[in-house]
Amino acid sequence: MEAFPTPVGGASLLLAFRAVEKLVLIIGGNTLAASRAFAALEAEAKVIVLAKGGADASCEELRWRAKQGQLTLLDLDELPTTAAGADDYWRDAKAIDSFMYSQPQPPRLIIITDTVTSANGYRRSHDSAQYIRQLSRHRAIPVNVADMPDLCDFTFLSTQRFVDPETGKAGPLQVGVTTNGQGCRLAGRIRRDIVAGLPKEVGGAVAKVGRLRALAKASDEQMDISEEGQELNEDCAPVTPNVPVPQRQAEESARERARRRMKWVAQVSEYWPIRRLAQMTEEEMDAILDGRDGLRSPTPPGTPPEEIALTTPIHDLSLSPPTRRGRIFLVGSGPGHPSLLTVATHAALTKHAQLVLSDKLVPAAVLALIPPGVEVRIARKFPGNADGAQNELMEAAIEAARRGLTVVRLKQGDPTVYGRAGEEVLYFRAHGFEPVVVPGVSSVLAGPTFAGIPVTQRGAAESFIVCTGVGRQGKKVQLPGYERSRTLVILMGVARLPEVLETLQAAEGECASRRNGPAYPACTPIALIERASMPDQRVISSTLRDISAALESAGEQRPPGMLVVGWSVVSLWEKGDVSILDEGAVTRDEYRLKTWLGEKLWRVTEGLDAGWEDW
Repeated sequence: MEAFPTPVGGASLLLAFRAVEKLVLIIGGNTLAASRAFAALEAEAKVIVLAKGGADASCEELRWRAKQGQLTLLDLDELPTTAAGADDYWRDAKAIDSFMYSQPQPPRLIIITDTVTSANGYRRSHDSAQYIRQLSRHRAIPVNVADMPDLCDFTFLSTQRFVDPETGKAGPLQVGVTTNGQGCRLAGRIRRDIVAGLPKEVGGAVAKVGRLRALAKASDEQMDISEEGQELNEDCAPVTPNVPVPQRQAEESARERARRRMKWVAQVSEYWPIRRLAQMTEEEMDAILDGRDGLRSPTPPGTPPEEIALTTPIHDLSLSPPTRRGRIFLVGSGPGHPSLLTVATHAALTKHAQLVLSDKLVPAAVLALIPPGVEVRIARKFPGNADGAQNELMEAAIEAARRGLTVVRLKQGDPTVYGRAGEEVLYFRAHGFEPVVVPGVSSVLAGPTFAGIPVTQRGAAESFIVCTGVGRQGKKVQLPGYERSRTLVILMGVARLPEVLETLQAAEGECASRRNGPAYPACTPIALIERASMPDQRVISSTLRDISAALESAGEQRPPGMLVVGWSVVSLWEKGDVSILDEGAVTRDEYRLKTWLGEKLWRVTEGLDAGWEDW
């Protein structure tokens, strides 16, 4: 049995290279060179870029950084060389070698990027890069060559630098991933997955621990700690987190004090939650290092003194849970069918909610999912009272959150699509609560889909646009002009259908002035979709010319409703029609409509497709 692990080859020696004030030489003027230059500048290195053709042949970012004085950009072709007239690859190698020799300090790294095609079409050959590498290795300078792993002494990791949330600036934490040349793009994906799984406070936690370490060492600067070696550096010491931490004595030497303080830094780094580390204050850091009892957990500003709990003594390294503080979720419930709730919305309603403040159009089937013990209030919105009801709900949310409740503000569709989510976010934020906005499936897309209408369809609709049928405080809105290849989706427009139709079709006058672009032909297809995704869904299909009569004929309206205008409405009917955008297709529109509607002027479709019966 082996006492120690057996080394397995194929790995790289991963290092964090400190390049402060060291020279990094980059060969190439493409965007990859700019990316490498930026990474070196963030490491506070001195950067010189040698590009064939100089600034004129370099990318915009390199030219800009050179003008800002962040780096030096030189023309490789203008460098003096003893190999004038030689082959290009030999001349470049000798010119670069002479340039390195002439510098006050030799480059610590050489990065060749023009082995991938640049904007000017130039691409360095393998032989040329190999000559440069040979001369560089003669001077013991490591080289990286883009897209030529056999010439690389080192490779670049796919990296992420984290932001300190308190300062909003890039912090000390970096995460890097390498596949050792086996899949650069995959390395980027793995890095993104790793970053996504880390707490958002991780950057702030590192900054706070760095501050804690600085405080731990600050008062010990006069002491010779060389004898302690690794024991006073928690980063270098063996990982032994379960070794007891020395307790603070009434009398302790400087060495004992330093040893105890650094042990506490190591213990806190190992065991405290990332979020807790990010919340440390200077006062708490002093308490940690001094070993004082009664360290307070972080509490929100304005928390009553009686609600602030002390933790157990610091030597136990146990934390009391933070004081209970209310939360507000701004949640989208989708178009209506309960099966279209997102997992997050379902959890908010069934697991977290203590008070639900719902818009009046949220279907009963969704509200039925809320546990019986949770209070539900429905918005008292009606024409003329929308703003008053809105303010009433926002005030109720703040009042409940201040009492420590979890409030779910439930909206139909997606809260950010004509759901006044922005107003509520700003209101809650101004009152000290940052709401969690949970997206929902928007009726903008789901409604037409349930009606068998694609908002985009090759050969019928190349784009779509969404607008509202009513402006703020009931004002009239500007509607887009006609474009044959575009689908128009209008929310909250059914109640104002006559005004909408007049604005879309008017050739001149005030109504035409409320439209940005050409008038819609009267034969343009339109679908009026009511209660999309619900068992009593109804779709009234016609043309702009006849939709008003169709709605009147259909009887009582079923809010909420939406309008879909454009030729995509007919594109998937029965055998389909994807020739709408073909040249000369306009001449066949009357035939197209007759095929769609038959001898009728409109069609009414009730209910959902049979496939939805089991959902």
